[in-house]
Amino acid sequence: MASYATRVRTDAARWAAEGIIDAKAAAAIVADVEARDRRSLSFGSILAVMAALLFGAAILIFVAANWEAIPRLARVGALFAVIAFGYVGGAVLKVRDHAAIAEAVWLVAAAAFGGSIALIGQMYHLSGDETDAILTWCAGTAVAAAALRSGPLTIAAVTLAAAWMFLREVDFWRDTTFPYHFLAIAAVLWLISCWTGSARARHLLLLSLVLYGVLLAAETDILSVAPVLAAISAAVFGVAIALPGDVEKVARIDGMLPVHALLGFLTGMALTQFEIGDTAGPGFAIAAAATLAGIVAAVVLAGRESRGLRWIAYVGFAFELCLIYVVMIEGMLGTAGFFLVAGLILGLFALVVIRIEKRMAAPHGLQGASS
Repeated sequence: MASYATRVRTDAARWAAEGIIDAKAAAAIVADVEARDRRSLSFGSILAVMAALLFGAAILIFVAANWEAIPRLARVGALFAVIAFGYVGGAVLKVRDHAAIAEAVWLVAAAAFGGSIALIGQMYHLSGDETDAILTWCAGTAVAAAALRSGPLTIAAVTLAAAWMFLREVDFWRDTTFPYHFLAIAAVLWLISCWTGSARARHLLLLSLVLYGVLLAAETDILSVAPVLAAISAAVFGVAIALPGDVEKVARIDGMLPVHALLGFLTGMALTQFEIGDTAGPGFAIAAAATLAGIVAAVVLAGRESRGLRWIAYVGFAFELCLIYVVMIEGMLGTAGFFLVAGLILGLFALVVIRIEKRMAAPHGLQGASS
């Protein structure tokens, strides 16, 4: 099967021959698609990255296994040689238009840098805990990503930052306060992702910010943090819908900001309802109604442009129905009654989804003509 870029190249030539567009427009379309295609991860690129990670792991395991048998200076020299060879060699490969292999070699160097932190710290008995090492690893990887304008390295830096935040909060690793300064780290990584052109890193950053809200709620007070998370997410959703062009210039995530905002909203509302669900009072009813209203609004306002958003909304709606049953209706119905009511509700829900999908799939022009 021909790639998307190949099909566009063929179609653009045909459109130009038929006079639908001129030759200049056809050349601009082909150039834009080819530029984006080069930045995307092909199957070969993914295999190269996986091979690089396995190679980096093999190097670290070999060094660790023979750590005591290698002289101290040789240990340090070998580790720094792998890092230098990876970054310099990757840069040479990048210049020679071997981008996928270059990114893979850079990942080997980043993995070697992380292993060097642990092994040298053990060798010289340096103080500090594992989370400090992860943060140092993140900082070094972020610097390398910015210097080399590498998307995969940016993703690796964001992953390390999220891992640092999570491990800093869990009890087994934790010996300090909550990692509040993750927000500053995320802001720096966001700027680096814009510089390197890594939309995937920005997607991961937005998901990590939702995780930050969950951890902060668990650390402090759920009813103080979770509603704020939901409110901020709803505000972001509203701005993304009202000013899509301006928001996309800043976010640069292919118009997917409403999807992340909906995830944040559902997460915040779910935490809120879990916290107040034992009472089954008016507070839970208000939160449930707000959640359902938010889901419906998301589908109506942004469902046409994003199939992923619609599916998230559908899953959130089904989850909300189950939550409402568990909290409010469990004592009123027996098992048979629950299955009857649940079947009716899900049947109606299926009809609604089918109608929504048909309306979303209908061309704009046909809707305009019918109205």
